[in-house]
Amino acid sequence: MARAKRLPVDPIAEARRQWLSHGWADAAPGMTLVTSIMRAQQILLARVDAALKPFHLTFARYELLTLLSFTRGGRMPMASASARLQVHPTSVTNTVDRLEASGHVRREPHPEDGRATLVVLTDSGRDLAERATAALNAEVFTDPGLERDEVEQLVALVARMRRGAGDFDDPRPAPDPL
Repeated sequence: MARAKRLPVDPIAEARRQWLSHGWADAAPGMTLVTSIMRAQQILLARVDAALKPFHLTFARYELLTLLSFTRGGRMPMASASARLQVHPTSVTNTVDRLEASGHVRREPHPEDGRATLVVLTDSGRDLAERATAALNAEVFTDPGLERDEVEQLVALVARMRRGAGDFDDPRPAPDPL
């Protein structure tokens, strides 16, 4: 993948300067944060897409395969997949459609709930998830572009932001063992 030419100036820093010069000093830090995170997401997604391209996977398909590979039986209700992946049920349906057409998952009726459908990982899906994970670990996750302590700090800050937005609840403390 060809790397874009470096810009002579940081466009986000320039946008911040413009915000300040227009009298929006109270909003300038937030605008800078939002646009910085959005740009970082674009950079990371491009790296992820490049790593997954040889496997003919999108990140959404990879996430579903990996989620299923983490379950005991390689299966879960589609509604549970939607909740865990934090995407609309229609997105899960579309992702399952694509993976099913490729033979990496199959649908089964839920054994206890006639209204629900299970998505089930096939052997080829499990193999694909393992190979794609190895590529992502080597090409993206091991070196995301920051030092390890910086990664931990950034993850903690973003988690605080997500928690404050109502994205998740802190788990209740587990009781001490008897």
